[in-house]
Amino acid sequence: MEEKDQNKLLECAVKAVKTAGQHALDNYARRREIAQAADDDIKLVLDMECQEKIFKVIKNAFPDHEILGEEGSAKATGSGYRWIVDPIDGTVNFSHGLPIWCSSVAVQRDGETLAGSVYAPMLERCYTATAETDSQCNGKSIKTSAVKRLDQALVLCGFPKKMKHSDSSKSLFDSLLAQAQRTRIYGAAALDLCLVADGGADAYIERGIYIWDIAAGRLIIEQAGGKTKINEEMQNGKLGFIGSNPHIFDSLAELG
Repeated sequence: MEEKDQNKLLECAVKAVKTAGQHALDNYARRREIAQAADDDIKLVLDMECQEKIFKVIKNAFPDHEILGEEGSAKATGSGYRWIVDPIDGTVNFSHGLPIWCSSVAVQRDGETLAGSVYAPMLERCYTATAETDSQCNGKSIKTSAVKRLDQALVLCGFPKKMKHSDSSKSLFDSLLAQAQRTRIYGAAALDLCLVADGGADAYIERGIYIWDIAAGRLIIEQAGGKTKINEEMQNGKLGFIGSNPHIFDSLAELG
C-alpha cells in the first residue's frame, strides 16, 4: 500500500480516537456510570458510547471494513481490512479520575498493521504511526530510549488482580523487581506502549493482555525504533507481549 493510502487510514484513526476521547471528556461527570461490574474489572456506559463514536467514524470512511472492538465487533464483507479498537483503555483509572487513560485505534490489512493512533486526552498527547512513517507525538517524531541494560531500565507492566501465588505473572513480576532498575504499573497498556515509544519508559511486558490493548501501540513502538513480540497466545484471546527499546529486548525475552 502506498504511503498516501496509509495516511488516509491514519487520518481516520486519529479522528476516531479524538472523537472518542472528546466524548469521554465532555461526559467526565458520568465516568462512574457502570454498565457491568466484575471482581477484577468494570465496563462503563461511556466505554460503549465511545466505541459507538469510533465505529461511526470508521464506517463513514470505510463502510466495508471489519471492526474488532473491546465492547463488541462489526463484521464486514471480506475486504481484508480490520480495525482494532479500545475506546477507553485504563477504564478503572478513568472512573476514579486518574488521568492515565486513552483511546486506541489501529487498522490491519491481512494481518499487517498499517496505521494506528493512541490519544490520551487529559495528558494532551496524540501518538501516531503508519507502517511507512516514523512514530510521532503531537506531530513531532519520537524514538525509543538508549538504555542498554535491564538493571538501568524503567519497565512498565500489567498485573492481573486474580492470581494464585504460583501464577507465571507473579514469577515474571518478581523477576522484573529483582532485575530492572524500577518497575511501574500504570493500568493503561496502550498508553504504556506509547511511553516506551517516546523514551519515557524503556520497556513494557505483560502476560494476559488483549489484541486491542496493543495493536496501535505495538506499531508505534516499532516505528519509533523499538522491538516487539507476541510470545504467547492463551485462552480467551489473551496474549503474552513484550515491547522495548532494541537494546534490552533480548534480556526481557528471556524473562517473558
